[in-house]
Amino acid sequence: MLRDDYKNLSVPEKILLVEEIWDSIAEDSKIKVSKEQQKLLEAREKDVLEGKVKTKKWEEIKGQIKRKGK
Repeated sequence: MLRDDYKNLSVPEKILLVEEIWDSIAEDSKIKVSKEQQKLLEAREKDVLEGKVKTKKWEEIKGQIKRKGK
């Protein structure tokens, strides 16, 4: 596909193309983590799933960022 060929695609086709590109990038650049890092990630995920971590909705975070920027 040439540089400007995507302009002739429909929106759904463009979305599929972007997904394919993103997937290929992710596949090509798999991040390797150590056993210790993997354990930490699993522990953090467990804490989130068990409700041990306080989370915020994206809208709340975005509002905080906007207020700080003023």
